[in-house]
Amino acid sequence: MKLYAPKYYKEFQCIADRCRHSCCIGWEIDVDEVTMQKYATLTDPYADRIRDSIDTDEIPHFRLSKGERCPHLDERGLCRIILSCGEDKLCDICREHPRFYNDTPYGREVGLGMACEEACRLILLSNDYGNLVEVGEAPGEPCADWDTIAIRKSLYAMLGDETEPYERRLQGIYDAFAVAPSLLSDEEWRMRLDSLEYLDDTHRTLFSVYSSDLTTPQGAEKILERALAYFIYRHCTEAQDEADYRSSLGFCFFCERLLASMIAKSNPIGALELARTLSEEIEYSEDNTVAIKAAFEELIG
Repeated sequence: MKLYAPKYYKEFQCIADRCRHSCCIGWEIDVDEVTMQKYATLTDPYADRIRDSIDTDEIPHFRLSKGERCPHLDERGLCRIILSCGEDKLCDICREHPRFYNDTPYGREVGLGMACEEACRLILLSNDYGNLVEVGEAPGEPCADWDTIAIRKSLYAMLGDETEPYERRLQGIYDAFAVAPSLLSDEEWRMRLDSLEYLDDTHRTLFSVYSSDLTTPQGAEKILERALAYFIYRHCTEAQDEADYRSSLGFCFFCERLLASMIAKSNPIGALELARTLSEEIEYSEDNTVAIKAAFEELIG
């Protein structure tokens, strides 16, 4: 089946040693079964180093070294596996990050996760979020229980309508789907944010400024529009029914307001790093994503 992506997707390339937030630091890196088989028969001089670095208890994974660094990350911030054996010897998670995939009735969609700083830059500086292009083929057959693509097109049309102020566009979408972050008070949301698990506990304070106020920080309208479009693309596409779509959309609205709140307390210049941090702490934690989405499921009933 066909594989589709936002137009900016083709511009993505890992910036490796130039990355300030390496995905090779601080994350447990699981090794998939197919790659384990590759490593078992690998004869490259570096092969023993790879095999010796894998902990096979439960799910095989690389043992992190000092500073929670991948053992194959060199002092320059480059991958020794790529340098020694080639990119085709990477495990799935390393090869695919920061990509994610969603199935639709028309094919599969791929996107870039905003926790990656280079992906974040492309997402928030490109106005092509609604322009999907064919980027290849994907295995399998198109399948989805519920078609969300037409809904997304309608949402994007409302979101990108620059004849209306950004706040009015948001309110129109809230009204159309009868879901909004303001269904819970700001105090209740702050309590829920405080209860989440954080990779960096200082982010608990960073997120404590949350407000559902629709006053958009000056100069941040396009950043917030593109961020919300990204959240919708990632989290609403595989919704199973109307209730699931609305709760997923509520999660997207909440993330947009959290980003707006943080920008308002700093400035739009730091918006990309704030967005990346939000994505890393909320989106890339299944528990935190479920906790926020569950609040909307309770409200929608």
